[in-house]
Amino acid sequence: MSAHESMVRLQSRMEASVIGQREVIRQMIIGLLANGHLLLESLPGLAKTRAVKALASSIDATMRRIQFTPDLLPSDITGSEVLFQDGGKNVFRFQEGPLFGNVILGDEINRAPAKVQAALLEAMEERQVTVGGTTHRMPDLFMVLATQNPIEQEGTYPLPEAQLDRFLMKVLVDYPDAESERGILALVRGEDTEGSPGKGAEAAKLPQEAVFAARKEIGAIKVSPAIDGYIVDLVNATRHPDKYGAPLSKWIQIGSSPRGGIGLDRASRAHAWLDDRGFVTPDDVRAVARPVLRHRLILAYDAAADGVRADQVIDKLLEVVAVPA
Repeated sequence: MSAHESMVRLQSRMEASVIGQREVIRQMIIGLLANGHLLLESLPGLAKTRAVKALASSIDATMRRIQFTPDLLPSDITGSEVLFQDGGKNVFRFQEGPLFGNVILGDEINRAPAKVQAALLEAMEERQVTVGGTTHRMPDLFMVLATQNPIEQEGTYPLPEAQLDRFLMKVLVDYPDAESERGILALVRGEDTEGSPGKGAEAAKLPQEAVFAARKEIGAIKVSPAIDGYIVDLVNATRHPDKYGAPLSKWIQIGSSPRGGIGLDRASRAHAWLDDRGFVTPDDVRAVARPVLRHRLILAYDAAADGVRADQVIDKLLEVVAVPA
């Protein structure tokens, strides 16, 4: 089975477990292929955790869940030096924390205090943690999928812009339509009758080598100078909205960092590869622009006053920035 066929099968398997969230699943797979981390945001009960579990259970990977709370300490997630006795001598050995896994579900990340967020930031960006002056590398397959609730803000610590920028994409999970919700009822009813989902699926798990093979193929996807120029123009438009006049000039306070352009490049190549193409088109860039850029924009007061959200700003950017022929 080719790497592309493996990913198509992974997507189909996830869609069978998480009904009505096809676009969310697609973005999660793009994040996996682009070797990035995702921030999933939605109201409670919209299958954020189920989607992450569906991804982890479909791959031959170790999943770890971290429930973030205000009293959490950095060592609670990274691990710590623990005293052992070896041959009658006391020695310190590093005992890994729950962060050492392949697929990390960080539940309610905005409830973690600043020091814990800083420890997580190092692991996400550097793919390592430092404990007691010693650096410990993360596994080759390492992906953080953090969740947050946008409305319940009591006891929360808003994520700083520096950490938000570490996420390749911010994925918004919305309500399913009526037909999908009927399917959800039937699915859960069947699980209640037959047992837990994914039972007996061990043999069908996707090996990690298939993910690495897919990433290698994505690295060979061709990106023309015109597409590079389009990505740069989109990112620069967020930094200099005054060049495009109203309403962008009054909506955007601070634009995207260079990571926004890097994210657009990686995600658009993964999108093109999933569509079985060997080159990136402007439509690939436009398809991933919202999740890649929405958390990298700081909107001005006028945008909030007008009830304008980041996605509407990005839609306007896509409208006014020239598309290469």
